[in-house]
Amino acid sequence: MIFRSCAGGVVFHEDRVFIMKNDKNEWVLPKGKIRDGFLASETAIERVKEEAGLDVDIISTAGETSYEFYSFSRQQPVCNEITWFIMDSKDTSYEINKEYGILDGGFYNIDEAIDMITYSQDKSLVSLSYRKYVKLKEKETILA
Repeated sequence: MIFRSCAGGVVFHEDRVFIMKNDKNEWVLPKGKIRDGFLASETAIERVKEEAGLDVDIISTAGETSYEFYSFSRQQPVCNEITWFIMDSKDTSYEINKEYGILDGGFYNIDEAIDMITYSQDKSLVSLSYRKYVKLKEKETILA
């Protein structure tokens, strides 16, 4: 089995989260493989920028998920282990990069996004991350 370390972002703007539809018609979060010499945080920011054209700031870690699939091109199973970061987008302007196989995307209110997201662990990730995001933003407001 091939093990790949990946990183991604749970991107919020106020009460909305960014999700995108991939070429398998799955609603997912932006993520990608961590290349040699790069930190997980750098990879997450880079992938969000490349896939969605979003300028973001990391405000916290969100946790980790993993999944396995069979790679027909490599003729063996692959396990992706993803480190997630909670991110704050400066605005809601985005640009889907179709070269990455992204068909659609956008900012959706949390409940709508959770209904749309394909995988249950991503649904849980968004739900838990949003609660943490709200608490962090409240602290930020109090301290400002």
